Amino acid sequence: AVLGAWPWIVSIQDPWVVGSGHVCGGTLISDQWVLTAAHCFTKYRPLTMWRVMVGATHLAQPVPETQVRWARQLILHEDYDNSTEANDIALMELDQPVRCGYYVQQACVPDPSLHLAQLGTCYVSGWGSTNARSGNSPLLLQEAQVYLIDLNTCNSSQWYQGALHSHNLCAGYPQGGIDTCQGDSGGPLVCRDTQAGHFWLMGITSWGVGCARARQPGVYTATQPFYEWILRQTG
Repeated sequence: AVLGAWPWIVSIQDPWVVGSGHVCGGTLISDQWVLTAAHCFTKYRPLTMWRVMVGATHLAQPVPETQVRWARQLILHEDYDNSTEANDIALMELDQPVRCGYYVQQACVPDPSLHLAQLGTCYVSGWGSTNARSGNSPLLLQEAQVYLIDLNTCNSSQWYQGALHSHNLCAGYPQGGIDTCQGDSGGPLVCRDTQAGHFWLMGITSWGVGCARARQPGVYTATQPFYEWILRQTG
């Protein structure tokens, strides 16, 4: 991805992890709150250990606009279930507000009234593995265009066999080939509004079976069903 292409994406890091420390992605939804996935935090780490890198494209080559913050508060959805990945959504409050600019911007969270028919092209981005087997995460931010796939199709017997929840979105390609992977968790699925032209944060990268397999596209937590929850927690 080019510098500033996805100005709302953040890297959530554990400084003790080898390499960049990257654990999960997240999305800036205000100058002090990051929306991410609850499953990123199932392994216990002290709250103060979490580091957040904002405004970065290459994790090892920060630019002057890159800002580092630390976690002040972590809120996992009260109904998150790590066996079914239901309600896989979390909020992280940063210790200090970030300075917004060309490389650091907030994403727009849609309320439930936005219709999927209004949406054009969708994209995912992250520092996750580019190969399911390698497990190595790239330092340079990756991006991919994906298509929303009907939830009923995605939940059918040849696909995910009923494992999806009504608050999930499916995105990718029926034939596979392009997908999110390990390390992309918590990051953004954004779709362009064909009328207004800007992007909406439609989903949070949650899970999948393998990466880029046919009929097993990426599964995302839809943001719209949690709009009120987000407002309540951050208000």
